[in-house]
Amino acid sequence: MSALFKAGLCRLNLSRTLTLHYTPRKHNRAEYIYTGLVILNPLRQLVSQTAIYGLSSIVGRFLNYLLVPLYTYTFSTGEYGVVSEFYAYAGFFAVLLVWGLETGYFRFRQKEGFDTEVIYANALSFLVLINLIFIAAMLLIKQPLADRLHYPQHPEYVLWFAIILALDAVTALPFARLRAENRAWRFVGIKLTEIFLTIGLNLFFLLVCPELQALWPDLPFIGLYDPGIGVGYIFLSNVLASVAKSLLLLPQFRTVRFHLSPRILCALLSYSLPMVIIGFAGMVNEMLDRAILKFMLPYDLSTNLQMLGIYGACYKLSILMTLFVQAFRYAGEPFFFSIAGRADAKQAYALVMNYFVLFGVFIFLVVALYIDFFKYFIGRDFRAGLPVVPVLLLANLLLGIYVNLSIWYKLTDRTGLGAWVSLAGACLTAALNIAWIPIWGYYGSAWATLASYLFMVCLSWLLGRRFYPVAYHIGKITGYIGLGLFLYGGQYFLITYYHWGASTSGALGLTLYLLIAGWFDIRPLRAKRG
Repeated sequence: MSALFKAGLCRLNLSRTLTLHYTPRKHNRAEYIYTGLVILNPLRQLVSQTAIYGLSSIVGRFLNYLLVPLYTYTFSTGEYGVVSEFYAYAGFFAVLLVWGLETGYFRFRQKEGFDTEVIYANALSFLVLINLIFIAAMLLIKQPLADRLHYPQHPEYVLWFAIILALDAVTALPFARLRAENRAWRFVGIKLTEIFLTIGLNLFFLLVCPELQALWPDLPFIGLYDPGIGVGYIFLSNVLASVAKSLLLLPQFRTVRFHLSPRILCALLSYSLPMVIIGFAGMVNEMLDRAILKFMLPYDLSTNLQMLGIYGACYKLSILMTLFVQAFRYAGEPFFFSIAGRADAKQAYALVMNYFVLFGVFIFLVVALYIDFFKYFIGRDFRAGLPVVPVLLLANLLLGIYVNLSIWYKLTDRTGLGAWVSLAGACLTAALNIAWIPIWGYYGSAWATLASYLFMVCLSWLLGRRFYPVAYHIGKITGYIGLGLFLYGGQYFLITYYHWGASTSGALGLTLYLLIAGWFDIRPLRAKRG
């Protein structure tokens, strides 16, 4: 091992960029450690950026997550079903209204022949124009659309959501610019401000206003509060917070000279439009179940909404995995592009994947083994759906693996082919939901999500081997996932047959996982580094 390590160092140009000229042929233990040491510095940047973005995502979303008890203890399962349905629709429109221009901006901002400021100005101008048209259209059709969705008394829901979606789409590009310029702390500050404002407004509308109205009904401003709006106050809180976020991002708007260049837009959209298909297909995988459950379940409308509310609340229990994937996506996309030209880029991508899975399985175990603790975050009436939580956790882990694998079509400009992969996964999701929901209800939806992500991971890996081969450590990846599933099954065995407590068996499972992961991955790397 020592000889191999020294031989590798002889071929290493020890410059500041740590460019690698030696590519190991075999993936034995020494070479794996060597590769990890060589790309340790650029990975530190990815880890630090993921941690900072994770601050806004994990802390912020966790604070939002704490609203779930407020919602599920305040509203019935049917009323919360309305919230789950509208936010499912929002996911689809969020992709359509951004037009994939976030990724397009990252791709073209440093591309030869294109000016960064011109690219940003054209993309932002296009987004502003498109979203103004969208709000105008929703204003005209809000009542017919509310009738179609079976909410004829609340057309304001449609308009409020249009405003939320438009503001989120327009501000997506300023946020992307902050990420590209490594201004992560400003990114985090604005995101957290929006989140804290959302939480404060929810508490004000759902807790404070009803109390004030009951105690002092003659207060001047309390007459504006209408209990009939109900869950609509959740949406209104989001509207006001989105407006505040937009105001905080004004510096990113003021320096822009708005104009539209056909040449620039054609170049941007030819690259970015396939990303819309990819994103929309991703939303099908992530949101279709909650969008169609109300229509596909074989019960009356009221019961279907109750089932949707249960599934939507239990979906929230997989939030830790979702946050991890989202934080990684924020930091990973700029990182993948920034090191693409390095000789050791592919080794970096392989190592990133390995540690992503290692940490992702840990999150799976934390939630799955301690589900008896996490269940108290939702109301008692919502806990019937708890068995879907481990399935959804594993599905989101596979989604994160797919995000890692997606570099092959982004770095080779084969976004069209990547779109076909996403479309194939979306078609499978739709087909399985249609087939399984009438039979197994929301359990069918959870398993359909898992099956679709597994299919997309396998297909993307096979295509990546052809167009941008990266020597991922398949044995380690599948080994960690298998170990996580084994420990989860082991807890069930210990509780059922040996009557262990959930806390004790969960602690044993986590300890075993950390010991094994530390021995095979963390300890050797730290030993060589020392």
